[in-house]
Amino acid sequence: MPAPLPLSQQALRTADSPISYFIQKAIETKGLISLAAGLVDESSFPTADIAAVVAAILGDPESARMALQYGSTQGYPKLREQIVNMVCDADGVRPADANLSAQDVILTTGSQQLLYLLGEALFDPGDIVICEAPSYFVYHGVLQTRGVRTLSVPMDAGGMDVDALEALLIKLEASGEIAKLKLIYTVDYYQNPTGLTLAEERRPRLVELVKRFGKRHRILILEDAAYRELRYDGRDLPSIKKFDPTNQYVIYTSTFSKPCAPGLKTGYALLPRDLLGVVLNLKGNHDFGSSNLAQHIISRLLANGAYSRHVETLRGVYRTKRDAMLAALTEEFADMPGVTWTVPAGGLYVWATFPDSIPTGPDSTFVKRCLEEGVLYVPGEFGHVVDEFGRKPLTETRLSFGVSCPEQLAEGIRRMRRACDGVKEPAKRVEKRVGVLVG
Repeated sequence: MPAPLPLSQQALRTADSPISYFIQKAIETKGLISLAAGLVDESSFPTADIAAVVAAILGDPESARMALQYGSTQGYPKLREQIVNMVCDADGVRPADANLSAQDVILTTGSQQLLYLLGEALFDPGDIVICEAPSYFVYHGVLQTRGVRTLSVPMDAGGMDVDALEALLIKLEASGEIAKLKLIYTVDYYQNPTGLTLAEERRPRLVELVKRFGKRHRILILEDAAYRELRYDGRDLPSIKKFDPTNQYVIYTSTFSKPCAPGLKTGYALLPRDLLGVVLNLKGNHDFGSSNLAQHIISRLLANGAYSRHVETLRGVYRTKRDAMLAALTEEFADMPGVTWTVPAGGLYVWATFPDSIPTGPDSTFVKRCLEEGVLYVPGEFGHVVDEFGRKPLTETRLSFGVSCPEQLAEGIRRMRRACDGVKEPAKRVEKRVGVLVG
């Protein structure tokens, strides 16, 4: 036997994503309806628009050479200019009024690379990050790799509870631990996993809080706006970034994967200027720049209007799917006490909570019965970190309506209802319910 590999401490802290098993089950199980993976609707990809753009790029020798050559680490300048204008237009401000320009934008290989790069730039083992409860569980893996201590604050119908956040900040200040707090992370539009949105009046208050408690060192807000464009009801709310006119406190990140095509694997961020250079240096060590061809494709889709037309089409597609899932939940669970769910105004997720007699964790009877019935969900406990007593909620689920058609969504919910029959396991802890409750 060879001697063991001398792995780094960072490698030893890194574990497989908890959703890997569920993705594998979805692939391997014939006839399974997956409400688990947060994938996007393949039938709605803008294939014709992308084909036309690629043909135009490659059909012209000059543009072909430009797109097929290496790009810069920061990304294609024209696309960076389009992005800063797009974000500022959505917020109703001019870039100059927000102290922003194309120089503040970085393009990355999906938004996940940006999350990882920020971890390298900001975190040492023992640092603290505050997330929502529940939160995007893939980001928890990034934090675990960096040795970060993750704390959480609850959510209600208005997203992150900023009163609870303030109370936690006061507690950290009193204990002297505020010196370790580096970042507050929020998915503020149609959150993954709950579908909830941060209320408008809470957005400027988040910025006020990091200013108030960041007297000795700057505390940053990471605003993950990946689902912002997938809005089905109501108006577009201003970003948290809008309330940071000096461009010093808020990192705004998003992606073209959800509103366009994940195969283009292009994310972006607007960064404070004193952070941008650090992230660029790290990205240079990673890859010298993300796919140049993909960036040229996206730039042309933005320029010719195909991108905005596609986003509008997607809103209709996903609105229909969301409504099908909500209607099925009402039909199947309205008569079952203790079952509640969120009503998202956008995004790809509904968060359902079951009574204490039906734990939903990865080893629960409910998971096994759902698989027997031919339906799959993501256990909600993946979205939580343990509290100070080592506990977390055990009766929640994330349901995605991104992939399946309306008929499959309805059938999937019917299968979940059948799986509930006969499941009687005592939950280990009763937790506060999350979300806009119906049913």
